[in-house]
Amino acid sequence: MVAGAADLMSRRGINATTMREVVRHTGTPRGSIGYYFPDGKQQLLEEAIEFAGAQVSGPLQHLVAKNGAVGGLRAFVDLWRQTLEKSDFTAGCPILAVAVEPLVNEEKETNSARNDIAERHLLDLAHGVLADWQRILSVALRAEGVSPAKARRLATLVIASVEGTVAMCRAARNAKPLDDVFIELELLLKNATTSG
Repeated sequence: MVAGAADLMSRRGINATTMREVVRHTGTPRGSIGYYFPDGKQQLLEEAIEFAGAQVSGPLQHLVAKNGAVGGLRAFVDLWRQTLEKSDFTAGCPILAVAVEPLVNEEKETNSARNDIAERHLLDLAHGVLADWQRILSVALRAEGVSPAKARRLATLVIASVEGTVAMCRAARNAKPLDDVFIELELLLKNATTSG
């Protein structure tokens, strides 16, 4: 159900990822979702954000440790290419969906203060995931002799560039923007790691 929620978020955003849609999308019994997520949609979205983040963080951590920063960049781009192509360019990044889509209160009686708190919490979780991806790349760059400040800036540039390019690929319905961005980012990282 968590993986299904993350998939729906990547395709439709956070507001269209309802408990009912997750049940339909995953084929799970309706009672299961209430049992496993007693705090409702908010809990499901939180767990989906953590799941989606780990789906990238784990492999990225392993690949930068094995292949260095440029190899990690290549793996990061390949992961998004696979996601885009496998979904026929209908799925993007669920973390980006959280960052750009305001949470709409589904309750009949709107409690805007509670909704604001819920939305901020989701944004905090998304920020944590993006910061983790940046940290992984930054550590790899520092291990290759890049200064801490420059490594942090480059990692931020990589994550922002790839995340934005995923959205561009969805709109274009092809991976050409990802290819173009990868070429330029690879040159930047290679230059930074050879010059220190």
